[in-house]
Amino acid sequence: MDSSFSTEPASLQALSPRQLSSIKAQLDLVLLALEALTGIGSEAMLHAAKDLGLSALAGDRVGLWRLRQSSPLRTGQGRKKLDVDEARALTLVSCHLACQHQAKIEQAVGLLEECLDQDRPPHRTALLGDYLDAFSNTYQERMEADMATPDELNSLALKLLVDLLFYSGMGGGRRLWLALMDRAG
Repeated sequence: MDSSFSTEPASLQALSPRQLSSIKAQLDLVLLALEALTGIGSEAMLHAAKDLGLSALAGDRVGLWRLRQSSPLRTGQGRKKLDVDEARALTLVSCHLACQHQAKIEQAVGLLEECLDQDRPPHRTALLGDYLDAFSNTYQERMEADMATPDELNSLALKLLVDLLFYSGMGGGRRLWLALMDRAG
């Protein structure tokens, strides 16, 4: 795997089912945000897994779908349990893809900053509006209906957009992994 993960093996073995569930949900949301912003799909994720030497963990569409479907937020979830190695693999794939699309992520975050500085709604900017629509539509299509309002979905999407900026840079895999561990704790 990647040496940038500095979590001790003992702490990984001690993850509770609730913690693994939280990690699964967060990873799926990060990938959903990437999909919504960049338009990537399963082929890009499989190609990233291959580039990273992780095809054994996510080698085909069905395997990838099963990993994504393990998120507790998903409709029909529970078909596959996610283990720590698979979570690490999805973390690396997510950051690899974020790095590949760093320019678009930076552009979107820059537009978000402008909107906030000028007190303009982000959805009125073409790139951000498209991202928010794609995120909301994809979330509502794939996930259980726990986000009741469009404002909650927009807030989640914008938070994930800013998070992607941090995951797209040097040490992004480590940052994401530590954020996952922190949120799961």
